[in-house]
Parts: sequence; structure tokens; C-alpha cells
Amino acid sequence: MTPEIIQIRGRCVVPGKAAAQALVTRDRISGWGGVDPRTGTVVETRHELRGQSFAGKVLVFPGAKGSSGWSAQFHMTRVLGMAPAAWLFNRMCTKIALGAVVSHAPAMTDFDRDPLQCIQTGDWVEVDADQGLVTITRSRTGAGT
Repeated sequence: MTPEIIQIRGRCVVPGKAAAQALVTRDRISGWGGVDPRTGTVVETRHELRGQSFAGKVLVFPGAKGSSGWSAQFHMTRVLGMAPAAWLFNRMCTKIALGAVVSHAPAMTDFDRDPLQCIQTGDWVEVDADQGLVTITRSRTGAGT
């Protein structure tokens, strides 16, 4: 059986390339108090990803919420080796821009198709932010498949 491959295009926020499994949430993430930078784990109460780590994964989410603690928290995830491999998000704001830049991970936004509709947790995602291209290989064992 041939795997399903989907491509979407977007705008580069932080250049670079990465490939990893996706971790997808439809909930916005709070940088300050919402993540544990020591483990790359979402710790925010009532968040659908609570207890799951984004370390080394392509983090797909709608946007940020909360204070400007994003830069400090995600800088620490990079220093400790717990940052996402790449970031894909729908709504740009200064919180996300700072978090993405200090994590040094490729980041993209402004897609031609909603990544929350195209990508499922467990899918293999190749991010080429330099070219503005995301290639998704659908996981047969991913959530919802």
C-alpha cells in the first residue's frame, strides 16, 4: 500500500529544515506556566496535550496564549535539548515569534491549507521552511486513522 503524501505551502518564520513525527493540538499553548522546559512537556491544566512532550517533534498548533514568557521557556527547551524539531502554527504573534526564534527550530505560518486539517499526531512531517514547503506522510497508526 502506497502511503498518503500531502504537501502544503506556507511562510517561513524561522529558516531551516527538520523531519519528525507530528504532535498536533487544536488548543492554543501557554508558554509561561503551560510547559515544563526541562522535559518539553505540556503541563497546563485542562490542555488536551497535558503530560505529552513535544521534544524532537513537529509541533502543530493554532497559536499562543498567555504572557510573554514564551521566549524564556522555549529558550530553556533548546538549551536543555527539549525543543520541538519544528513549529507549524496558524496565528502569528510576538509570543510565538520569540519562542520559535530562541528555540532555533524551523517555523512556518500562513499556510495555503490549514495544517490542523491536514496533519494528525503520529504523521511523519518534513518541514523545509527555506522553501516554504511541508510534506506530510500519513501515519497508518496515527491518532484518528
